[in-house]
Amino acid sequence: MPKEYGRSQRVASQMQKELALILQREVHDPRVGFVTINEVILTKDLAVAKIYITVLNADEAGKSTNVKALNEISAFIRHELAKRMRLRHISELHFYYDHSFDTGQRVSELLHEVARPPQDD
Repeated sequence: MPKEYGRSQRVASQMQKELALILQREVHDPRVGFVTINEVILTKDLAVAKIYITVLNADEAGKSTNVKALNEISAFIRHELAKRMRLRHISELHFYYDHSFDTGQRVSELLHEVARPPQDD
């Protein structure tokens, strides 16, 4: 019977916390804005980490610029992560933009439009 909360999930949770601190304190790249780590998904063997982010106050071009910049400096981030986590091997990092926040915001706007009472002309 598999564990409900396996090692890859525990490592992903810790990795998310450490990545947030690294992005906040160590990354000084001007291309990287205010980035939030939403989720880290690790493969079972911990070899690859998919990191889903959102960017505050950025248009589509800004979002893709942030993701591209983070993927370019992923070696530096991985090195910093290796200093902080007690693992034999550190996962290969891949950053992706998480569209779920934008989708949720759009759904909320549509629900507010539907909930408004009709105006008499």
